[in-house]
Amino acid sequence: MQPYEHKAQYYETDGMGIIHHSNYIRWFEEARVDMLEQLGIGYDRFEAMGCSSPVLRVTCDYKHMVRFSETVTIEARVLSYSGVKMTIGYEVRDKASGDLRCTGESHHCFLGNHDFPVSLKRIWPTAHEILTSELFKR
Repeated sequence: MQPYEHKAQYYETDGMGIIHHSNYIRWFEEARVDMLEQLGIGYDRFEAMGCSSPVLRVTCDYKHMVRFSETVTIEARVLSYSGVKMTIGYEVRDKASGDLRCTGESHHCFLGNHDFPVSLKRIWPTAHEILTSELFKR
């Protein structure tokens, strides 16, 4: 798995010239989408299976600010997976120095066509196997 890279954009800054705190949550989503694509189970495939994965909760612990034009790497990893719910962990680091900028988690569930919880093991066994195997790679 390759970490996701993001170059901080000017429009992401606040009045103090640093990245506004809300953008880290967007970066988490970008990294999560990238991770799932690398695993071969991107969101487009989830949707083709009639499944969605809404965010139930997200947390972010800010360690040090990111400034305009800095590039960060974001490592996303599966922390827990039950077939019906999944938690993804994130580490955002400065690409040049490796310094930790923030950590976080996003918690998700899987919903079927009628917005009822579904088990990936039942509706998409391949995705279930991939996510289960990711738990043991860390």
